[in-house]
Amino acid sequence: MRIGDLSRRTGVSVRALRYYEEEHLLKPGRDANGYRCFQESDVAKVVQIQLFYSAGLCSSKIAQLLPCVDGTAEYIVPGPGLAKDLEVAKQRIRGQISELETSLGILERVLAASNGSADRCVPVTRGPRGAVDLNIS
Repeated sequence: MRIGDLSRRTGVSVRALRYYEEEHLLKPGRDANGYRCFQESDVAKVVQIQLFYSAGLCSSKIAQLLPCVDGTAEYIVPGPGLAKDLEVAKQRIRGQISELETSLGILERVLAASNGSADRCVPVTRGPRGAVDLNIS
């Protein structure tokens, strides 16, 4: 498939896909006319790259990690330096999950108050890191 097709299928811009190639995250073949030619497996790889970026990893770390998850590495255990970066990313994600759960709880309590299944007065306090917390039981 061509780069535009991969872009449409993954929701990732053509510019980003070219960047991934520059960073050696993607390795497309070339048609006789020089156009990039991507494989079906590149769709999943792009999705995985996006997940790694959202976890806060940089392209050089992603390049080290991709062979560990796509089955092309002889060993699936990352080196100690990469393992440390992955631990940091894991902790960052856990923090984001906690913040999202807090946000979800607040939205649920506000919705409950708005439809009459809870008090209409919603007390507000500041939680960890200054975040708003609505104290609705």
